[in-house]
Amino acid sequence: MCNNTETNSGNCIAETLKVIQILQQNVCPESGLDSCDRPMLGGSPNCIVCNTRPIMLYTCAGNGTPFSMPTTKDATTDCTATGAENCSTVFRVEKVDNNCATFRVLVANADSTTEPYLATTSFFTMNLNCCCAIRCLNDCFVDNICNN
Repeated sequence: MCNNTETNSGNCIAETLKVIQILQQNVCPESGLDSCDRPMLGGSPNCIVCNTRPIMLYTCAGNGTPFSMPTTKDATTDCTATGAENCSTVFRVEKVDNNCATFRVLVANADSTTEPYLATTSFFTMNLNCCCAIRCLNDCFVDNICNN
């Protein structure tokens, strides 16, 4: 999949991300198996309504390490270094268009046990032909998603 340049050749990651995007949009209408494409966002004892299925991305060239992006729009942030500050490996899918997807960078919320992530205003678009795997994390509520 990593070297495939065709955009009409079915991409299972793109299809899964489309399902996640639709589920998240159903929670924020304005803007079976425990797998990434399960048909509804789940709740937990601490979270009645979930609006996000956070994911981690793995690229073909990443050697098994999660893809990382800056949590701010600061152009000098380098996320390639081990233990890089101001970087995150957790994202929220915002839009899927063929084999391209736009993601919002999420950051860990150290101040809350009920809301594990905070939304940032940092976004990026990825060609999904470069993505070889996704890992879904527990569905959760992320504040300020529907307002941003």
